[in-house]
Amino acid sequence: MSFRDHIVSCNNYDPGRVVPLFAGEDRVGLLRRDNAAALRRFPDVFAVADDRVSLVERGDVAAVSRAVDAVVDALVVEKRIPKSRNETFDVAPRWGAPVLFRLDRGAVPFFGTRAYGVHLNGYLWKAGTLHLWVGRRAPDKRVAPGKLDNLVAGGIGNGHGLEETLLKEGEEEASLAQSLTSHAVPAGAVSYRMENELGIRDDVLFVFDLEIPADFIPKNQDGEIVHFELMPASAVLDRVRTSEDFKFNVNLVILDFALRHGLLRPDHPEYLDVATGLHRPLD
Repeated sequence: MSFRDHIVSCNNYDPGRVVPLFAGEDRVGLLRRDNAAALRRFPDVFAVADDRVSLVERGDVAAVSRAVDAVVDALVVEKRIPKSRNETFDVAPRWGAPVLFRLDRGAVPFFGTRAYGVHLNGYLWKAGTLHLWVGRRAPDKRVAPGKLDNLVAGGIGNGHGLEETLLKEGEEEASLAQSLTSHAVPAGAVSYRMENELGIRDDVLFVFDLEIPADFIPKNQDGEIVHFELMPASAVLDRVRTSEDFKFNVNLVILDFALRHGLLRPDHPEYLDVATGLHRPLD
């Protein structure tokens, strides 16, 4: 295992295995070819060609969302998509663009629409050494059960902006008061594009750093994290390098933190792999 291995794993996307999903002139998704073929049964909503799939349903956001959701329901019955997560993500051609429709979170990889999330590095200095709070995900999580995670992380769902999501997730996942989380410093974004068993994950993670008071002990409220541990940041980085203990995309967030805080130095043989591999160009 190496730092580069984690980056390559999160960027295993092969453009030859997908076709673009268009809404009008805008590409809004990346459909694996077998997923695209499954949409031929729904010609009132999707037009499937050899080289692209087009959303043909017309109407406002609510109307298009209902039509797509009916397709999702049918695909859930066919077990092509996991059970609905009762949470929707906005679908738009780019960050900040008008929303075209809303998609059940469980269906996002099937359609390959871009998803956005927030990740918070909770750090503090202890006896002159930089430490990071690390959580362990619950064993019943559908994605990466039992893996290690950032102090706070969550997807930006419909109806919640970036800052609101950060504050909400901070309270739910670590009992961070909003008055504390509001001091988190935005530190950029990590992006990757990977294929998994469901389809394509085209993800952007907004990264925040927050210095945690020495007397604060995180406590989970929503059942998603079963345990927190304060670890020396150098030990966290070594764990990334030598194992697959962390959730796949959390490895990237930690590597980004390591670059910015000088834990990974330019003379390290993988420095350039990490520095250039965490930010996939968005198209």
